[in-house]
Amino acid sequence: MGNVKELIDSGRAVLGIEFGSTRIKAVLIDEDHKPVASGSHEWENRLENGIWTYTLEDIWGGLRNCYSDMAADVKAKYDTEIRSLKAIGFSAMMHGYLAFDKEDNLLVPFRTWRNGITGEAAAALTELFNYNIPQRWSISHLYQAVLNKEEHVKDVAFFTTLAGFIHWKLTGQKVLGVGDASGMFPIAPDTKDYDAAMLEKFNGLDAVKGFSWKLTDILPKVLQAGEDAGTLTEEGAKLLDESGVLQAGCPICPPEGDAGTGMVATNSVAQRTGNVSAGTSIFGMIVLEDNLKDVYEEIDMVTTPDGSPVAMVHANNCTSDLNAWVGIFKECLESFGMKVDGNELYGTLYRKAMEGDPDCGGILSYGYLSGENITRVEEGRPMVVRTPKSNFSLANFMRSHLLTALGALKVGMDILLKKENVKIDTIFGHGGLFKTEGVGQNLLASSIGASVSVMETAGEGGPWGMALLAAYAVEKAEGESLQDYLNNRVFAGSNCITVEPDEKDAAGIEVFIERYKQGIPIEQAAGQYLK
Repeated sequence: MGNVKELIDSGRAVLGIEFGSTRIKAVLIDEDHKPVASGSHEWENRLENGIWTYTLEDIWGGLRNCYSDMAADVKAKYDTEIRSLKAIGFSAMMHGYLAFDKEDNLLVPFRTWRNGITGEAAAALTELFNYNIPQRWSISHLYQAVLNKEEHVKDVAFFTTLAGFIHWKLTGQKVLGVGDASGMFPIAPDTKDYDAAMLEKFNGLDAVKGFSWKLTDILPKVLQAGEDAGTLTEEGAKLLDESGVLQAGCPICPPEGDAGTGMVATNSVAQRTGNVSAGTSIFGMIVLEDNLKDVYEEIDMVTTPDGSPVAMVHANNCTSDLNAWVGIFKECLESFGMKVDGNELYGTLYRKAMEGDPDCGGILSYGYLSGENITRVEEGRPMVVRTPKSNFSLANFMRSHLLTALGALKVGMDILLKKENVKIDTIFGHGGLFKTEGVGQNLLASSIGASVSVMETAGEGGPWGMALLAAYAVEKAEGESLQDYLNNRVFAGSNCITVEPDEKDAAGIEVFIERYKQGIPIEQAAGQYLK
């Protein structure tokens, strides 16, 4: 405790703050990159006039409350206050649209990544660039506003993401880390900057020729991890710490998106590595050796925080329906007067699944609480389907729900592995699906044909990953890459469990996934007829 107090008093602690969809979290780390204090603030987006948004008051009030909560944790644990910091980093959910005029006024309410209102623009830009441009990307929001002939578009002088906005107001610098920037507009792998040819194509569109601005003038400057992104200003210090104790002047690293901080937190920024985050939703990211040969709606292209191309498969549904079924079993047991610990119940049911047939005995399930873009399902309807010949057992029932939690992800990953022949050395798994040893991790390894590792630090999450990026910016040696820094200074000697694919499981999963794909019309029909 005394060592940490001295570290904080001497201004050598590093702070990472991440704005998630439902929580803002701060993590303070020491010189061994270990968390020593944390704070959080719960928040929720709101639907206003058909737009999912957070107000400026939500953003700044949430940031101050989160920082204050972390400062209170420091006071309680170490009986001291944070007067200065070695470095700070800010990250947030990617994409979305925050547009400002030349007087720095917000032109329209913040449009978050959650809004599915840019279909026309996203389709047109995907065709124009021959590059997948999802609806949630910032350029889709801007172009849709152009196509809608929205009055504010002529006045746009700058637009950015949430992390870029926070960074700008605390430093005065209109910059963005390359990973977050790759969710605004495509990045060229050779320059690690916005793709020049695509910028030219956009500026040449008839619909945008009449504006006084060019796209290059209104996008934030792209920075790689470790580059100078400015320092905390006096005004910024007041925005962050309303108590006035925190002093200005500390470096703030390039702001990043939550995808990038997840890569850093799982040490998966090297080529042929990746990570899978499995919770309410599931996404997998693979760092590529080369660009993909074709364009796929199922695959987003982003980058690591140091600019390497990354293929991302994002599915909306993962464990929600699985959790609901565990809840049913808990209710059943309680009806018989039995009290069962939640972790024990999950562990028992998950392990039971490993006793089932490799292909789930003919049982088919879909854990779709919402629609799923990868499988072209507009509305989710959770369901279990079987034939009279299916081997309907508890083990197969649970196994089918675990495999369907990976189902949409596997459909997308198969494009990378089978069509594009992407090579993977190892995947790092994190999230609730991997908590029970020997289950989710093993099924994922057999599903994708690659080793899967789960590290003891995986639970630290995005704010910790952002703190690591801030530490890298001020601690890196000349020429030291982000990958080397993480390998040698952060994760050296860290404990992890690694499993390899099982041939029998892999063969059964292939049978299951073919059944899963063939049954999609059943799921689509349920959405049509079950209202």
